[in-house]
Amino acid sequence: MSGGSLTRRALLAQVAILALAGTSLAQDGDRVLSIGGSVTEIVHALGQEDRLIARDTTSTFPPNVTKLPDVGYARALSPEGVLSVAPSLILAIDGAGPPETIEVLRQSGVGFVTIPEAHSAEGIITKITAVGAALGVPERAEALASETRTALATAATRTAQVPEAARKRVLFILSLQGGRILASGRDTQAAAIIEMAGGINAVTAFEGYKQLTDEAVAEAAPDVILMMDRTGDHAILDEQLFAMPAIRITPAGADEAIVRMNGLYLLGFGPRTASAALDLNSALYPQRQETDNDRDPS
Repeated sequence: MSGGSLTRRALLAQVAILALAGTSLAQDGDRVLSIGGSVTEIVHALGQEDRLIARDTTSTFPPNVTKLPDVGYARALSPEGVLSVAPSLILAIDGAGPPETIEVLRQSGVGFVTIPEAHSAEGIITKITAVGAALGVPERAEALASETRTALATAATRTAQVPEAARKRVLFILSLQGGRILASGRDTQAAAIIEMAGGINAVTAFEGYKQLTDEAVAEAAPDVILMMDRTGDHAILDEQLFAMPAIRITPAGADEAIVRMNGLYLLGFGPRTASAALDLNSALYPQRQETDNDRDPS
């Protein structure tokens, strides 16, 4: 028998003990662990926050959720860390991991539900419906979905008023790795929110996130740089970004045009996404916002 098999058996044995301990604490669904910032937001929006006993690192809204135990980053979980809080139900955003941890959690006897990720308005509605079904509150989920759908439609109507010729090319930069830009291509939350806000995603040659060459940055020719508002070790200062030769020669670099927004608010694709799209629209087109305010008789 291989050492790997022994290690896995030992881990499963530990998991079984933790899971058994958790089942005596509450009935199914009364001790909910939420993994994924938007999932946690939806739990709260459904009025089920009292059932939450822990969260992952990406779950930071509403602010009081940060008082709950943190089991780690959604994509770098450990079975021991997750089960140490004795959940009876785990709601995990699709893509949580690593896969071996998810496999162990599914075998632990604890209720485990995967919530689909979203890149679109309808995806948000599906996500809300899935969380509501898992928590046994489908009526509340239906009401929240209806409210969210209306808000998204209103936002879409407003952002669609930007003329095609006036739409700005937006480059979303996730990070700088070794001095190279890691940017969003197609089929990401960043690309989707840019389009929802009435902008044009500047990079369409690939899906997901990839490092850009200097030539690719120049070809993207962004009018605006969009980034998450990060602090600490992950922060990228404006002067650091605009000092890069590849950025400096773009329209965004020449104007030092940058928009920073809270990452979960911008990319979470949950109940607040309509507001995020409108806020990004206002940041991209401040002159239109001023014109709209001048026309508002109130």
